[in-house]
Amino acid sequence: MNRLQHASSPYLRQHADNPVDWQEWGHQAFAQARDRDVPVFLSVGYSSCHWCHVMAHESFEDAEVARVLNDRFVAVKVDREERPDVDSVYMGAVQAMTGAGGWPMSVFVTADGVPFFGGTYWPRDGRHGMPGFLQVLQAVDTAWREQREQVLDSGQRLTAHLQATNEVGGGAEQVDLGIASRAASVCVRAWDRELGGFGAAPKFPQAMTIDFLLAYAQRTGDSAAVDAAVQSLEAMSRGGIYDHVAGGFARYSVDARWLVPHFEKMLYDNALLLRAYTHAWQTTGSRRCRRIATEVADYLLRDMRHPAGGFYSATDADSEGVEGLFFTWTADEFDEVVAAAGEDAEVFRAFYGVTPAGNFTDPHHPEVGSRSILYEAGRRDEDDADCARRLHRVRAALVGRREQRVHPGLDDKILTSWNALALGALGEAGAALDEPRYIEAAAACARFLRDTLMVDGRLHHTWKQGHPATVPAFLEDVAYLAQALLVLYEADANPEWFAWARQLAHDANDRFAESDADGNPTGAYFATADDAEALLTRPKDLWDNATPAGSSVQVDVLLRLAALTGDGDFSRRAERTLALFAPRCEQAPTGYGEMLRGLERLLAGPAEVAVIGSPDDAATRELVRVYRQRWRPGSVLAVGLPDGQDATPPLLHDRPLVNGRPAAYVCRNFACQRPVTDASQLAQLLETSS
Repeated sequence: MNRLQHASSPYLRQHADNPVDWQEWGHQAFAQARDRDVPVFLSVGYSSCHWCHVMAHESFEDAEVARVLNDRFVAVKVDREERPDVDSVYMGAVQAMTGAGGWPMSVFVTADGVPFFGGTYWPRDGRHGMPGFLQVLQAVDTAWREQREQVLDSGQRLTAHLQATNEVGGGAEQVDLGIASRAASVCVRAWDRELGGFGAAPKFPQAMTIDFLLAYAQRTGDSAAVDAAVQSLEAMSRGGIYDHVAGGFARYSVDARWLVPHFEKMLYDNALLLRAYTHAWQTTGSRRCRRIATEVADYLLRDMRHPAGGFYSATDADSEGVEGLFFTWTADEFDEVVAAAGEDAEVFRAFYGVTPAGNFTDPHHPEVGSRSILYEAGRRDEDDADCARRLHRVRAALVGRREQRVHPGLDDKILTSWNALALGALGEAGAALDEPRYIEAAAACARFLRDTLMVDGRLHHTWKQGHPATVPAFLEDVAYLAQALLVLYEADANPEWFAWARQLAHDANDRFAESDADGNPTGAYFATADDAEALLTRPKDLWDNATPAGSSVQVDVLLRLAALTGDGDFSRRAERTLALFAPRCEQAPTGYGEMLRGLERLLAGPAEVAVIGSPDDAATRELVRVYRQRWRPGSVLAVGLPDGQDATPPLLHDRPLVNGRPAAYVCRNFACQRPVTDASQLAQLLETSS
């Protein structure tokens, strides 16, 4: 048992029984390396990472590897989800050294934190031209002892490179409004018209790119953009990347057809996809997209929710040491379950693509044999009620059988940023789908974050049952939560969420924004606060990767707040960030989906809708219902009485009821048209104003 046994991270505790003398990231480990005059071996991963598990089994559980690591290095284990700042700095180093990155990430650094050699996964013994981990350890140790000067010089040059690449630069003074059109064209050209998605295998969902295309299509009427978005969503929902038994999406597909996933399920993927499917339904009326949105939301509430209201981080790809074992089926077991449900096994075998030969084998465990990943081999008629009832019976039976299996591991830590994505998506889905329990779950999550992750007035990043929140918030936590609270405010009209979001937006501007020599904001944001632990570099959020960049989300937050408050400083800051990142958005639009969504909010807005009336009044609810009939990417909605309290958005202030009746004010830049009390009049007004 090493020093990870009491860690808050499930990933770190997975390594507590390793013979490697692991330590957590901290001053103590680096002081020990300095005292012993040895390098630090930094291993970064996360609990649901399949190849992290492989390297752990091959190397970190091996006595010979452990002996070399313990004798010649100080071994430090980091959960990238708990410390995204550490991960960002050293992932940049690995990418600079090797031209690629990924997890597990393996980096050798000095006692001052300077990286000098690194990579990702290494097998214990060399194979297929890949050096073995033992060989790497021996070579690094020899270089450290015999070529120290060259090692240190390499590290310093790499550090200088990292600091240079951390600068954004090259931005324009004003936003080039034509970039949205050019970026959408690039995305549509990258669209796989046959199989859906963007680019070749492996394929990632790219929910943010899809959301941008939907927003762009709403504003411009571009049919190719909406086709690319919706066809991709529908293709993913038919493939094996989607869990056809219990809902929810796996991380990505290893093939171009969306058939074979890496089976881990991440909270952030499902939150972002829930948002995209909700918007697709609002945009096109696709019944499939509505159904998938509902199934994903139900999955989150059923399988990923902590009893106190927060959401867990992920589930593993493996169970019983075998990848995909929990999710796949033999033909015999599938037939047995379907027949027991009173249905024709042959019919549903054909529908779900189940065959005796199967379509998936874990290459590390061929002895388990080939099994079938369920996918929609046949086309489902979304309007066929009888088909829906039969599929419901079969799915319920499959769920019942699957629940008897050993479940994949659960990463039960709760991250503020990912929870914010989930609560925002649930709030928006609940409002759009008229499903109050989703809104209630979103509000419960917000209360949980307020009561648990706010410590001494400061937001924090991570919490786990039995472990206090000690890691201060990153930009992603502050920005994501501000955005989610503004979405939730539109869903339930609780002014508390608006007031908290405004505080968080100011916090992001005060402690995370970069300023020039004259103290003016450059438009860039650091990932860490100005009073956070000093690392080798102070990383910035520079692009929308698997999750949105905090700077991209902050653009959306600032534009929403500008529309709700009339405060021009919010919009000026948002436009400065958009101008700074515009060249990057044009060069690589699929890497800036969330930033481009922010640009679409700017282009489509500001459109402000104030509904004056008690949120519990039926007439108020009818006006709100009309607003929600479609997605309005450039609009904001404020609902409440014109009480003028500081907690409520200024958009509501000084706007009276009309003849004692609830009324809707449709405004631009706080200049409002004549208020209406009739829902049909509001519908006409919204169409002419959008």
